[in-house]
Amino acid sequence: MHLHRYEKIWLSFGITSLIVFLAVLAFTAFAEGHTPPGGILTVSPESVDQVPPFNAPGVYDRGDYVDVYIVGQIFSYNPNRIELPLGKPVHFYVTTKDVVHSFTIIDTTVNMMLIPGYVNSATYTFEKPGSYLVLCNEYCGAGHQLMQMEVEVKG
Repeated sequence: MHLHRYEKIWLSFGITSLIVFLAVLAFTAFAEGHTPPGGILTVSPESVDQVPPFNAPGVYDRGDYVDVYIVGQIFSYNPNRIELPLGKPVHFYVTTKDVVHSFTIIDTTVNMMLIPGYVNSATYTFEKPGSYLVLCNEYCGAGHQLMQMEVEVKG
């Protein structure tokens, strides 16, 4: 098979570009310590109600930060309303016991997928007091539009 000179040039350019791209990607990933996710928390969807801390979901003030444990279930969150302090880091730990949901706090950067069997987490510090709405952005059935909760941030 005979390749034209221009075909050889463009083929060489494409392969070289690919090699350079992959080398830069690998170097930056290793230099910045990027690794695959590890330590993923899991919980049996059938026994979420019996496994601490999800057997008593709610807000736990740890002094310098706050832990919040929430269980998503068909058309609701447990608890349905929480109060959080202003200016403290809040660690959200959320799971679901039935189908795929999401946990999205409007006007914040908190947006998590809830998958049965897994615990998802996010950290956020509320800088403005007020009431924040939490919605499910994943269609979860006929009552999906009812799945919401309220986060009250007090100064």
